[in-house]
Amino acid sequence: MTDYKNEDALVLFSGGQDSTTCLFWAKQTFRNVEALCFSYGQRHSLEVEVARNIAEIAGVSFQLLDASVISHLSPNSLTDASIVMDEEQPAGSYPNTFVPGRNMLFITFAAAVAYAKNIKHLVTGVSEADYSGYPDCRDTFIHSLNATINLAMDKHFVIHTPLMHRDKAKVWALADDLGVFDIVKNET
Repeated sequence: MTDYKNEDALVLFSGGQDSTTCLFWAKQTFRNVEALCFSYGQRHSLEVEVARNIAEIAGVSFQLLDASVISHLSPNSLTDASIVMDEEQPAGSYPNTFVPGRNMLFITFAAAVAYAKNIKHLVTGVSEADYSGYPDCRDTFIHSLNATINLAMDKHFVIHTPLMHRDKAKVWALADDLGVFDIVKNET
């Protein structure tokens, strides 16, 4: 495993179980960690306050970025209260919680923020083992976006996805290994 103890990281941070586990993974992996949260018109605005609180518990700086343009791109149940969240995933399609381009935009925004701060490591909690099968959570997408961002910004970023091949049980096990099981359980 590569030693990153002399390098900094920016964590894409929602305050949920996955991103909280990633935040503490990053704290153990990097010298300095910053949390970047997005306000994108999500129905659960409490998310932002939870994220801010967890960042404080973790002792990391917290930045909130307005990404509200995402709520105008495509109808979905995460940003539109008139759309009832799917109980089950419709056959042959994505659940209505899928926001096309969301992770692509979040990671691109994070890279722009990291560029300005001279941070080369980005950490995100995407997982292709996730039940949803969202296309922007796949390993091939992340590798492709990493290459594209590096070309677009003429900088060498590394996108870390510590949860990529972990199911929920393995994510909980990682939180436990990191000593933050109770924080993830009680604060997210």
